[in-house]
Amino acid sequence: MTKESKVRFEGFLPTTPADTWAAITTGSGGWLWPIRYEPRDGGAESGLTPNGGMVTVWKPSQHFVTYAEDENGWFNTLEYVLEPKDGGTYLRYEHTTVLDDWDVEYDACEQHTSFYYHSLGEYLTHFNRRQAKYFKTDAPEASKAPEAFEAVRAALGATAVGDRVYLEVPGVEGVVDYLTPAFIGVRTEDALYRFYGRNVWGWPVGIGHHLFAEDADADKAEKAWTAWLNGLYG
Repeated sequence: MTKESKVRFEGFLPTTPADTWAAITTGSGGWLWPIRYEPRDGGAESGLTPNGGMVTVWKPSQHFVTYAEDENGWFNTLEYVLEPKDGGTYLRYEHTTVLDDWDVEYDACEQHTSFYYHSLGEYLTHFNRRQAKYFKTDAPEASKAPEAFEAVRAALGATAVGDRVYLEVPGVEGVVDYLTPAFIGVRTEDALYRFYGRNVWGWPVGIGHHLFAEDADADKAEKAWTAWLNGLYG
């Protein structure tokens, strides 16, 4: 059943409104996939929705809103309000859209939002203003099974936030910065590795990684991580 939804996030971020604004609007790929915005009221948005959208409010370091729609009545609005507070930024975010499968999609949207904005905080704390090379890939269909994400957790050795874990593909250690039944975040000196247990909602397990090293090869990394996922679920 189609139904309108609102998902909100608000919280303190440890950087100035100008830095937080840059992280959200410049398409760095440092905490979310790269999204491009033409920097003005009425400017074009690309990379967020299939057909693109439009910037409806552009007040640098203060207020930012985008809107997209299609001919079938679907729409998507993102709103960000940034306020200076205690040496950092207090962010209020609201996502309004239309969902076809409320019970599944609302929970997925809410939990993904919490993970994404945790990643924003990690980016601002450890990689502020740095451009990332981003890639994502999904595991095979077998990863849709109800307990499938446990294979990722076991392979990483992630049991609690703060754990030191070894990432086999790049061959480096990292620290677990986020851990729920559906998500794992691992931070290294030059990357944010994000693991998505979307099997919780009947979708394949996926990854979306943010590489900050200047010599990072996203295509090579994507192939290696795809092989890693195939090894878990093939």
